[in-house]
Formats: sequence, structure tokens, C-alpha cells
Amino acid sequence: MPLYSEERKNRILSDIEQHGRASVQDLVETFGVSESTIRRDLNEMEKEKLLKRTHGGAVSNDSVNFEPTMIERVDRFYQEKQKIARKAASYINNGDTILVDAGTTTLPLVEAIKILKELTVVTNSVVHAEALKNSPHIEVVVLGGRLRHETQALVGPITDQALDHLHVDKAFLGTNGIDLSGGLTTPNIIEASTKRKMIDQATEIYVLADNSKFGKVAFAKFGEISDLTGCITDGEVDLSFVEAFHQKNILLDIVSQQEEGR
Repeated sequence: MPLYSEERKNRILSDIEQHGRASVQDLVETFGVSESTIRRDLNEMEKEKLLKRTHGGAVSNDSVNFEPTMIERVDRFYQEKQKIARKAASYINNGDTILVDAGTTTLPLVEAIKILKELTVVTNSVVHAEALKNSPHIEVVVLGGRLRHETQALVGPITDQALDHLHVDKAFLGTNGIDLSGGLTTPNIIEASTKRKMIDQATEIYVLADNSKFGKVAFAKFGEISDLTGCITDGEVDLSFVEAFHQKNILLDIVSQQEEGR
């Protein structure tokens, strides 16, 4: 006997809370309904803040160590990431030596800096390095290390040792969470260690984070807000963050629609 929509949603939520995640295909088989029905249920539940949508399903809102793959994240907040990247690029000058962290928020930054000259870009991302392969006026330094398939990032002891021998003018990092008490966090403890080393090796440190990251805390901490030179974000940011950044004399650059339209 088919379930009513609310009954089905309650069962979906119970399943996700028990197992941490669920795929659309598994839910289709469980409930005997179409993919479009399950996707509609999941989208409605996300709007009600009952779960988080992923590329092929959904996960619990309470999972601090959940980490979507790069493919799952690449289209999420796409327009916001593009705006943030273009703004971040304005802080980079010809001749700078910069470090660009792996991630879908920093990937558009790589595209935005291609017009610059005599730039040295250090990165732990094979995706970012690939994007710059046809830019002969940009010197690309790829850090070694273990490749994490989830984020396409090179991380771990080898990466950290390579960073020990480098110093950059500016580092541009991604984050899964930015919180006044929890600091800067990411789901993976090894990746957190590499991000921490990046902070240590840069004169200026900028975090690129869409506004959904504010107030979130993931599993592994890699820095404090006070470590930052600035944060580049978009949309509405809670006043508590605006005040805290101002008190700590840290740049909080919020890209607006009006500014983008100039």
C-alpha cells in the first residue's frame, strides 16, 4: 500500500538519521515510487532544513564529518562562488606568489587570474593545475602528496613537508565551516593539517566561503578566525560575524548583487 507524502518523508528522515545518508535510487526501490517523486520529497525536506541534499541523494543535517565529493559540490552555489572568485582575484597583483587551496570555491579563482602576468601559483589541486596548463605566463607549482578522491586535493605528510620549504605572499583557502567559537573547519583531519600548514606559510590569508558556511562546524579544525587577513563571501551574513570581524580588524568583504552589476 503506497504511503502518503508525509509518511514517506518521515520514513526517509528516519532512514537518513540512522545511516547518515541515503541515495535516490535506494529510496526509489524502498518506496516503489518514481525518481522525480523522491527528488521532490528531498528538495522539500531540504527547504524545511530537515536534511542536506547531495548529488545523488541526501545526508543528515547533523553529520559533522560528512564530506560531499567535488562532483557533488561543483554546482552547489555556483553563481555565488563565481562572484566570490572574481572579488578574490582583485586582491592579487601581477608578480605575486600565491597559494590556491583545492576546492570548488577556489576553482573559479584559478580561471579569474589567468589574465595576470608573472604570477606564481602554488596549489595542492590537480584540477586547478590542469586549469592553468595553457597559461605560460603563470608558473605553476604542484605540491606532492596523497590524492584524496573526494576533493581532488593532495594532502598529508609529503604535502606538508613541501610546504615547509615554501613561502607565499597570499593564500586563498576554502572551508566547510566558519564559526566564531569553532573557527575554521573541514571534515577530514589530514586535509585540516595541510590547510593549517598553508596558513603558516603565507603572509596574507584569505578564506573564500559562500554564506552557507557561516555558523557551521565540521569535524577537524584547521584555524581560528583571528588567523585570517580576510574573508570573501556573498549575500547576507549574520551581524555577529560582521561585528566580530570588525573588532578583530579582519577584512570581511561581502560581494553584493549591485557591486557585481557594475
